[in-house]
Amino acid sequence: MIVIQDLLRVILEPLGIILHYVLGAYIWVLIIRALLSWVSPDPYNPIVRGLYSITEPVLSFLRRKFPLMAGSVDFSPMVAILIIWFLQMVIDRLFHSISVWLSFVAR
Repeated sequence: MIVIQDLLRVILEPLGIILHYVLGAYIWVLIIRALLSWVSPDPYNPIVRGLYSITEPVLSFLRRKFPLMAGSVDFSPMVAILIIWFLQMVIDRLFHSISVWLSFVAR
C-alpha cells in the first residue's frame, strides 16, 4: 500500500508543477495578445496567427457568455487572466494537499 501512495505522490507532484507552468505560460500568451492588439499587427504573420488561434477559443467563450466590452475596450483578456490565476492557485493548493495527505497516510 505504501508503494502505491508513494507512486501517486511521485506522479501528482510533477503533474501539479507542470499544470502550474502551463497555466502561467498561457497567461503570458494572453498578455502578449492584449499588447499586440494595441499596435494592429499584420494578420498574416504566422506568430500573430498562432497567438490568435491559441487564445481565441477562451476569449470568444468569455465574450459570448459575458458582456465584457466597454466602448471599444475588450476586458476579456483581463478576465481570462484572473480566472486562470485563480485556477492556478486552486490547482497548486489541491495538489499540495493531496501530496501532504499521501505522505501522512504512508506513515
